[in-house]
Amino acid sequence: MTYLRVSTKEQAQKGGQAEGFSIPAQREALHRKAESLDAVIVAEFVDAGESAKSADRPDLKRMLSYLATHRVDYVLVHKVDRLARNRVDDIEITMAIKKAGATLVSATENIDETPSGMLLHGIMSSIAEFYSRNLATEVHKGMSQKAIAGGTPGRVPLGYRNVGRTTDEGREERTVEIDPERADLIAWAYAAYATGEWTLRSMADELELRGLTTRKTPKLAARPVKPNVLHAILTNPYYKGEVIYRGVSHPGRHQPLTDPVTWEKVQDVFASHLVGEKQREHPHYLKSSVFCGTCGSRLIITNAKNRHGTVYPYFVCLGRHQKTTACTRKAMLTSKVEKLVEEHWATVQLEPALRATLERTLREVLVEHHKQDEEERRLLTNEHARLTAQRQKLVEAIYSGAMPMDMIASEQQRIGRRLTAVQERLEAVTAVSDKLEANLTAALDLAGDCQAAYRRAEPAVRRMFNQAFFTRLLIDEDDGVHSHHTKPFDILLAPEVLDAGRAIQVDRETGLAIMADALSNADDSDITPTNQKTPRSLRATGGLSGEPLAPVYGGEGSKTTTLVRPAGFEPATPALGVFPGRGADLRRCGPRGV
Repeated sequence: MTYLRVSTKEQAQKGGQAEGFSIPAQREALHRKAESLDAVIVAEFVDAGESAKSADRPDLKRMLSYLATHRVDYVLVHKVDRLARNRVDDIEITMAIKKAGATLVSATENIDETPSGMLLHGIMSSIAEFYSRNLATEVHKGMSQKAIAGGTPGRVPLGYRNVGRTTDEGREERTVEIDPERADLIAWAYAAYATGEWTLRSMADELELRGLTTRKTPKLAARPVKPNVLHAILTNPYYKGEVIYRGVSHPGRHQPLTDPVTWEKVQDVFASHLVGEKQREHPHYLKSSVFCGTCGSRLIITNAKNRHGTVYPYFVCLGRHQKTTACTRKAMLTSKVEKLVEEHWATVQLEPALRATLERTLREVLVEHHKQDEEERRLLTNEHARLTAQRQKLVEAIYSGAMPMDMIASEQQRIGRRLTAVQERLEAVTAVSDKLEANLTAALDLAGDCQAAYRRAEPAVRRMFNQAFFTRLLIDEDDGVHSHHTKPFDILLAPEVLDAGRAIQVDRETGLAIMADALSNADDSDITPTNQKTPRSLRATGGLSGEPLAPVYGGEGSKTTTLVRPAGFEPATPALGVFPGRGADLRRCGPRGV
């Protein structure tokens, strides 16, 4: 019997042949060896694309099973390393062959049962193990260098293609290019999922309709992307331009399909199970918008059927339903809740004169706001440059081997999270400076009188209305409704701001003072809504988020980003500096401000 093996699928399919070139060459050599032994080959076992580092190979197992039940005189291999590349497996396989009464024969090596033949067998087996281990080390070294240089070790993910090309110098090289059939769809998937309005299942269905499929392989046809595959795509840093090899991140040379900020937003959506709406069997346009005014839990849909078979849909408090709160709120007909919300929209309106006053006053406030944004942009730019320099030092540490790889990976993740948060805030500040005035006009126009438009709208449009204006609509026990507005309506429609606008119409100087206090109080009360989890960027960066930056307190030489205030547990220490103000410097503040 004969045993043939090649290590990779590429070798098994090289040249477009069914078995490549190595398998037929081994077979020919083994047939010649069998003729020289005057033996007949009764069985052939072939492992195509299986490494000899492990004995867990399909045809090797079948061969050993065949030996145990059939009489065989010789087991022919082209070389000993076809059978095993480590001493332990070599000994176990050789003993199994001897136990079956067969003799191991190499077509290219003089091994037999004599002492010199056994010595040669042991030497060749050790050489095979050394070659395998040394090859693995050299491959890892080469792939590490490729990753450090921004190349892609291994096969690229969906949306890219591994291609070969010839350089101007005539050298062949492997590179990566965008897959024109799939790249735009994956870029769309990132942008859409970052909104929080999609589930993996619904997005997978949408991508199937748009034509996204997996790659075709020799054994598998192209097929639609399943939710678990989509999750792997949306959590892969490769799509934001990073190459991860052995746990360490490197800037890639390939073209990203999304930006780091969008990528982080997608991770926030995955991390926050309460963001968005879970589609169940009872969909309704008010789900994810209405909450219990007694305990603050979500209101969910349940259907009740009377003895005549008539179905009555109700909103019930999730806290009471799951017994997670002590709420005693009774169920409410969905039609009643719909009516209450419709009537509440009467509060979302501005008289024309008041609207003009608010726009004129808020534009004056924006002039001072732009000055503060310029200072914050300067501080953020400095912090971005400092973090980039730290990342470059880590790259140098990888080249020199000055730090363990696990420590480098951990530090890269910390710097990467900080850089993403700083970049997100920097982009937000820039966008605010460019778009705030235009958005102010649009928001005031929307807040004119929406009730009539809401009443005429279809359920899907009503859902968008509610999500655009409200983070929460709380249904009170007395059938009243109070709401938490989204930005910027939380400020434009705040009672204090509206009162200040009316006061300006009567006495401008007094009204402006009231408006300043109202806007200041609005900033102070700006907190994360209780129905949402804290974003990853806020958890990971010690308070750095897309909102105005809070002061950061630190000590010289410390790697901790947020420390106790100087007036905290112990008396204030002169060695600790405080960098107060709206645009606090993100650098750790020591006695020299560095």
